[in-house]
Amino acid sequence: MNFSIYSNITQTKRELYTIAVTKNVIVVALYISINYVNGMLVHTFLKHEIFNENPRYILFIHMVISDMIQLTTAVLLTLISYIFYTINVSFCFFLLMIALFTTLNTPLNLAGMAVERYIAICNPLRHMQICTVCRTYILIGLIWVLGAFTILPDLFFILATEPLSFFLSTTYCNRDSMFRHPYMVEKRNISYLVYLSFVWLTLFYTYFRIMFTAKATGADARKARNTILLHGLQLLLCMCTYVGPLAESVLISLFPMFVNDVRFTIYVFVHILPRFISPIVYGLRDQMFCAYLRKHLWSVKKTILSIQHQLYYLCIMF
Repeated sequence: MNFSIYSNITQTKRELYTIAVTKNVIVVALYISINYVNGMLVHTFLKHEIFNENPRYILFIHMVISDMIQLTTAVLLTLISYIFYTINVSFCFFLLMIALFTTLNTPLNLAGMAVERYIAICNPLRHMQICTVCRTYILIGLIWVLGAFTILPDLFFILATEPLSFFLSTTYCNRDSMFRHPYMVEKRNISYLVYLSFVWLTLFYTYFRIMFTAKATGADARKARNTILLHGLQLLLCMCTYVGPLAESVLISLFPMFVNDVRFTIYVFVHILPRFISPIVYGLRDQMFCAYLRKHLWSVKKTILSIQHQLYYLCIMF
């Protein structure tokens, strides 16, 4: 009888271990796939000067790099939670700050891309004067500064209120366990509301102005209007980050026996899949960018085939 109980416990532990390994393999596989595509987009941007001189592509590649950093941090936190469970609080803060900065960058970056398209369609004669490369990089700097204004006060508040022993201890690393003071929760909700309201108003304004222009001009304006709609889709996916905790609590209350599965599903849909859609929507949809990307892929294919032939001849010789 005792042996039977021991066998059941051992089998349960093996099943839990198998499930945990499977989830981590899925996360890592998605991470490698998405960042491989994003890496090719970044390489194509850096290799061709035509993209470095276009504010539209500069903002796009900034969003791609932010997504890569955010996804890397999110996956690293997941792997740490499964492998070590708890980590040093200071290191946890470092990872969370990176994740929060890059998460807040995306909505503001979408607003900047929408304004750039609005100026290009509704005020084309002044587009070259207004949307310069220098001003685009200044806008990217402002995006990071706005993120700092939202996040750094929370960090300073924790530094001022928590003892030194807290930063030397270990904890399960997530935002709720680090930023747990009611003041910070309330401030976070207000800042998210302000951020998203600003971005949504910007998208609605640019969309309707471009829509009215599209009736008078034609295909280019209609294409820009569709691009703004895609910005709205991407923003909805970004909002999943903010509604994710609420959805998780509701699903856990409905399915209390599947807590880990619910958390994993929410994690995939909130943190991973939106980063998978971004390069498809903005990079592969763009005809010029896609053409240069195909050239890059063809050169990579030729390089791989050349290496394979060389290895084949080496094998024959030896």
